[in-house]
Amino acid sequence: MKEKRITALLQQLVYVGPALLFFSITIMIPFVMGMYYSFTNWNGVSGNVEWVGFDNFVKIFTDDPSFADSFWFTTKFTIVGVILTNLVGFFLAYFLTKKIRGRNFLRTIFFMPNVIGGLLLGFIWQFIFVKGFATLGDVTGLSFFQLPWLGDEVTGFWGIIMVFVWQSSGYLMIIYIASITNVSKEVLEAAEIDGASRFQVLKNIMVPLIMPAVTVCLFLAISWSFKMFDLNLSLTKGGPYGSTESLAMNVYNEAFLNNRYGLGTAKSLIFFIVVAIITLVQVRLTKNKEVEA
Repeated sequence: MKEKRITALLQQLVYVGPALLFFSITIMIPFVMGMYYSFTNWNGVSGNVEWVGFDNFVKIFTDDPSFADSFWFTTKFTIVGVILTNLVGFFLAYFLTKKIRGRNFLRTIFFMPNVIGGLLLGFIWQFIFVKGFATLGDVTGLSFFQLPWLGDEVTGFWGIIMVFVWQSSGYLMIIYIASITNVSKEVLEAAEIDGASRFQVLKNIMVPLIMPAVTVCLFLAISWSFKMFDLNLSLTKGGPYGSTESLAMNVYNEAFLNNRYGLGTAKSLIFFIVVAIITLVQVRLTKNKEVEA
């Protein structure tokens, strides 16, 4: 009996051990070290690490307006980004599950932006906003193309939103397509026979049946929105005057540009707790709305 248990344990170590080791080295150990450094005054370079307790957290909440500003910007960005990304992804999936010509080609086209790296995508769109839109504005005379898309707080916010939705909605579309495809056609046909309109079928039957996909898509969109960094860096770099600086960029600037690694890790720990609470609440709420087909 002991030999069987030892054999089973060795098998588990062989299959799970490398992945667990890699996860510990790349995720768990840096996370624990980050928690430690959040209570220190360290510049990230020298060997002198001074323990300061909760001073970093007190400073963040009492003497660091940039953190509050970036938190508010990230909150607005997350709310708008999550709603628009899921709406666009869902309706793309809804229409591309219909029998239309070239739907597989269209699925590929809408998914392709997700394959492009965030930094590269951001620099491409930076060229479009600065050069492309200016040229279109001169040709057409439309004020929409003549706006300072990356040079103003409001237009900079919506510029990042546009690129984020364009990049992310295709990935969510694939998840929604898989879920909509699995909805029983008999149920939908029965509702239509009973006189339900397309909107009623969509609202009262299809959406409740695909709630597991909604749970996953909301979770992914919230995570992507809060952690958004590459688009922020490549499009606006947080400007003008920090008005479009995300939380992730604020943490990065604090730790690696201002050389205040202890303060930066304290901000990242607060960031982690906030995101964890929001995602847990979201998953709990949407899980309760799931129904069995």
